[in-house]
Amino acid sequence: MSKITAFLKRYKKWLTGCGIVVFVILAALHLYCHATLLKGEEDVHIYLDENDNIDSVYAKLTPVSSSGALSAYKMLAGVTGYDRHVRTGHYKIAPGEGALTVLRRMKNGVQTPIQLVITPTWTKEMLCGKLATQLQCDSAALVALINDNTWCKQHGYDTATIATIFLPDSYEVWWNIKPEALMERMIKEHDTFWDSGRRAKADALQLTPEQVTTLASIVDGETTNSAEKPTIAGLYYNRMQKDMLLQADPTVKFALQKFDLRRIYNSMLRTESPYNTYVTKGLPPGPIRIATKDAIDAVLNMHRHHYLYMCAKEDFSGTHNFAATYAEHQANAAKYVKALNERKIR
Repeated sequence: MSKITAFLKRYKKWLTGCGIVVFVILAALHLYCHATLLKGEEDVHIYLDENDNIDSVYAKLTPVSSSGALSAYKMLAGVTGYDRHVRTGHYKIAPGEGALTVLRRMKNGVQTPIQLVITPTWTKEMLCGKLATQLQCDSAALVALINDNTWCKQHGYDTATIATIFLPDSYEVWWNIKPEALMERMIKEHDTFWDSGRRAKADALQLTPEQVTTLASIVDGETTNSAEKPTIAGLYYNRMQKDMLLQADPTVKFALQKFDLRRIYNSMLRTESPYNTYVTKGLPPGPIRIATKDAIDAVLNMHRHHYLYMCAKEDFSGTHNFAATYAEHQANAAKYVKALNERKIR
């Protein structure tokens, strides 16, 4: 009998006992590290930026975590070195996830993407403000980039036409995406939207995608009624073809930066601005709104007709009366002005 065999035979019970103790310790440690972190039954979203450190991470986890699991999280953070290297990002924690699972994901920077929502907005600066409420970057950084003429030119735009890259929709992005990466993503989405079919339709109208989008922004400014948009697009295109001033009221609002105006007075029509289509012929230098996709498609698929004039209907339905002659337009305008006066709208 070898010495090893003799040793094992002599100390069998002792070794078995040690093995059981070690197993119990490992099992307890496993349960401790995998203890469910959240105490509630709903997802929790943790946002970490450059100003966060391990103490602020703990502060954000404390209200939503069970005390035992949070202790395990803290222990693991120290053992793995995460307490010295907090990574920025958006992290979703689901009910039932253990402390080790959550810690590992946050340590490795495995984020949960967010749904970035772009909505129709009057100016690109307003849009940047809305984007900043959904992202880590601030609005000043976004505004600085879209007003950087050098950066815009590098991507084929100027500081006016750069607004055409934005298309109202929902996009999956990282919460801590950098401004440059966000803009490049928007350009990519823009290029995908402007497929060969849409570009061919723009070419047939002898318009660039930027010009189509600018015209679409005026259409959006005139109405939210999708059924009317192709008719309005055709009206303004008719005026362009006849070398007439577009005379679009929404461009006056943009020139004045007074977007809640309910009534446009003659004195306002003389506002000097390249965006005011009552004094400047042709399309403005860029869009007066972040144009919707349906308005862009309304321009590309505009209705062909002889209308040159439009006026809001006197019933305030949000729709319009259209006219082919100025005499017809004056009659429509008179009805609308009468309705404004009766309602004392100034």
